[in-house]
Amino acid sequence: MNDAYIYDAIRTPRGIGKRSGSLHQISPIKLASKTLRKIKDRNSLKTSFLDDVVLGCVHPVFEQGSDIARIAVLDADYDQSVPGTQVDRFCASGLEACNIAAAQVISGQSDLTIGGGVESMSRVPLGSAGGAWMTDPSVAFKTYFIPQGISADLLATEYNYNRDDVDFYAVNSQKKASNAWSKEYFKNSVFDIHDQNGDLMLSHDELIRKGTTMQTLGSLKPSFENIGKDTGLDDIALMKYPKNKKINHVHHAGNSSGIVDGAAAVLIGNEEIGKKLNLKPRAKIKAFSSVGTEPTIMLTGPEYATKKVLKRANMDANDIDLFEVNEAFAAVVLRFIDAMKINEDVVNVNGGAIAMGHPLGATGAMLLGTLLDELERRELCTGLITLCVGAGMGTATIIERV
Repeated sequence: MNDAYIYDAIRTPRGIGKRSGSLHQISPIKLASKTLRKIKDRNSLKTSFLDDVVLGCVHPVFEQGSDIARIAVLDADYDQSVPGTQVDRFCASGLEACNIAAAQVISGQSDLTIGGGVESMSRVPLGSAGGAWMTDPSVAFKTYFIPQGISADLLATEYNYNRDDVDFYAVNSQKKASNAWSKEYFKNSVFDIHDQNGDLMLSHDELIRKGTTMQTLGSLKPSFENIGKDTGLDDIALMKYPKNKKINHVHHAGNSSGIVDGAAAVLIGNEEIGKKLNLKPRAKIKAFSSVGTEPTIMLTGPEYATKKVLKRANMDANDIDLFEVNEAFAAVVLRFIDAMKINEDVVNVNGGAIAMGHPLGATGAMLLGTLLDELERRELCTGLITLCVGAGMGTATIIERV
């Protein structure tokens, strides 16, 4: 068994996932290949030594289809010997890609890999991939399918998080993200995106709203209340969770993850290849896990994946210096903090997807890089990344600085 070292981690800025967003004119393949080219150039990487590139992509259709990882490898002018594969574990795809890339190294079947992800949500909209879970009535009925936004409101109802709780969390996410950008905490990992003429398109996370307050969020109507009540989806949730008399709809655009475009890459290898290519290890991947959970409430996976990976690493929550928990919805993080009995001061210290956005297939890899940078900045040792996942799953990874 080999140690899997993280040699580098980079990402694009996140662009608003609409036609008006700054990255809309950049195709998914270019987002991915620009990221691969950047990690190659800044590490003077001889790509013929790469054994694989694994990229998360939640909607691998249309412009993002046909194994975008391999096509991005070719478009980034990597050696043609480098293969590529795409993976989909919904919102955890980017982290799962890094775990798969690391597993190749740990097992000894690869010396050097790249994990990461890409999602252009402005060009390949949410839900484009379809699937039996939501479209086949027999499957939807059997699994008590409800849209994820209603699951988030069910989670808040089940664990008694009210509108003020989730809005207060969202305001703090915006404040922390604004502070991190103003103090250049992300400068080591985020690279500028230029168009084909060399003109700057985006250099920062475009979604952040610095002036967000409880008052501004208070003016927003719940996003999932009408669909839940008018289509009977609330009733499906209550059939599964009958102790609740009704769903308390508390989530809206301001306390849920933003739709954005972006890509990320993480360079992973064993010790020998690092020495051979003069790469300096920054951390090692200590353990990782994925787990299935109840699919209707859907969003409790971070708790169970974290407990599983901590047990595997013979650790407990107090051994972790910092946590990155994807802010799919505010209630997800609030529940994680309560379930793990940890201090909120060590969770998402520079904000998260509520403020900066959630480019589905790339987010997990982005969080890994964010966590590594912050561990280095604070001179801390160990961090854990985790994400909730559609259809009731969770993924978690522990990294340790070297």
